[in-house]
Amino acid sequence: MTEDLPNPALLPSGLTDLLPPEAAHEAALVEAMLAVFAGHGYERVKPPLLEFEDSLLAGSGHAVADQTFRLMDPDSHRMLGLRADTTPQVARIAATRLADVARPLRLSYSGQALRIRGTQLAPERQIPQTGIELIGPDSPEADAEVALLAVEALAAIGIARPSLDITLPTMAPALLDAAGVLGEQRLRLARALDRKDAAAVRELAAIAGPPANRLTALLTAAGPADGALAALEAAELPPAARAIADNAAAVIAAIRARAPELRITLDPVEFRGLQYHVGVAFTLYGPGSAGELARGGRYRSGEEAATGMTLYPDALRRAAPAAAPAARVFIPLGTDPVAAARLRAQGFITVAALSAADTPQRLRCGHILRGELAAPIEEIA
Repeated sequence: MTEDLPNPALLPSGLTDLLPPEAAHEAALVEAMLAVFAGHGYERVKPPLLEFEDSLLAGSGHAVADQTFRLMDPDSHRMLGLRADTTPQVARIAATRLADVARPLRLSYSGQALRIRGTQLAPERQIPQTGIELIGPDSPEADAEVALLAVEALAAIGIARPSLDITLPTMAPALLDAAGVLGEQRLRLARALDRKDAAAVRELAAIAGPPANRLTALLTAAGPADGALAALEAAELPPAARAIADNAAAVIAAIRARAPELRITLDPVEFRGLQYHVGVAFTLYGPGSAGELARGGRYRSGEEAATGMTLYPDALRRAAPAAAPAARVFIPLGTDPVAAARLRAQGFITVAALSAADTPQRLRCGHILRGELAAPIEEIA
């Protein structure tokens, strides 16, 4: 009896094959962005895909512990973790292997991350990441540099007029701390804020009293940065929350000094995203329906201040215009390889015949080498 074998093309949920030409398009986008980063002094690092669990999940890595695949290392018999996010690994490299390098330390990276589960809106579990980390300085100018460098990288791959959404993930906790809101009431308020349920926030915050009742006004202040900053300025905030608001205003001023035309929105009480953010957090959205293209913000790299931005090449591939593919030139059997090399130097793709059965049509070539020139093939069957 023949057993039914699984379909070899079937993959686990959240995992996909990337085929031509999309795979080449994504790779080109990544290299273009890395070139932008390198031009600003960001040096590339390449962390391993797997690390010992205790080091991978230390520090900021703890925030993605519930999304991390774990397995036993048959060599050391210690537990390993497969990275769910690259930023904690870069922080580890900065704190150990590059601890003696002068700050500010500018690093870039590109690689794959794997998460236990996706979301309803983003079901992918294998996530390509390309990003930068600026480690050492704790200033609005550092936050502005990272945000604007991500905008420049988007421009380099043809994505113009993105919008920068700034959130303050520590503002709501600061207000709840000042009001002494704990336990179930705090969880209910957090859920209401996450759902943007203004009525529930108003009801729960009124019970908690000041300064938690400031949450209602700040929740409705989300929008263009000028209006949200005005709401923050007018609000009666406790000292810790006032410091957060002042820092946000300074970061936005630093960004606008260099990019006055950039569209900036501010949500004072949004706290979505990775839990290791300790200052302003950024999300870059593409024009139209392109969606979320990058995310980052301020965090702690061990004992150091740090800020960074992760761009998502899979989302960028869908948003960026595809470059016109290079012409494919059929190279007949017995052709002088020097002639084919000259064509490649001119930007052509050469596809050599390996047998008499190979034809331009089979190899998807629109040109054929004739003499030393790439001659167009009038019609491909």
